[in-house]
Amino acid sequence: MATQHEEQTALLTKTPKQFAVFMLNDDYTTWEFCLRIITSVFNKTISEADDITHDIHTRGKGLCGIYSFEIAETKSAAVEREARREGFPMRCSLEEM
Repeated sequence: MATQHEEQTALLTKTPKQFAVFMLNDDYTTWEFCLRIITSVFNKTISEADDITHDIHTRGKGLCGIYSFEIAETKSAAVEREARREGFPMRCSLEEM
């Protein structure tokens, strides 16, 4: 049987829930913008960004990464902020894993 200390330690070291960040397709955001954002915000290579952008435009969304909620939320907000600054309606969604 676990001691109270072991139970508290287990609670404190529990792995946080993970969230997938998807960029969503729209009719206005350019391929080039997607590539730039995916490489800068999600630290993907150009080849990875190209594959993700292909998914965005053909499947309706592309998986950019899996993170804890706070990091996923921050990255999503960064994408949307940069998109608005450049006049694009790009949006992201978060899905719990």
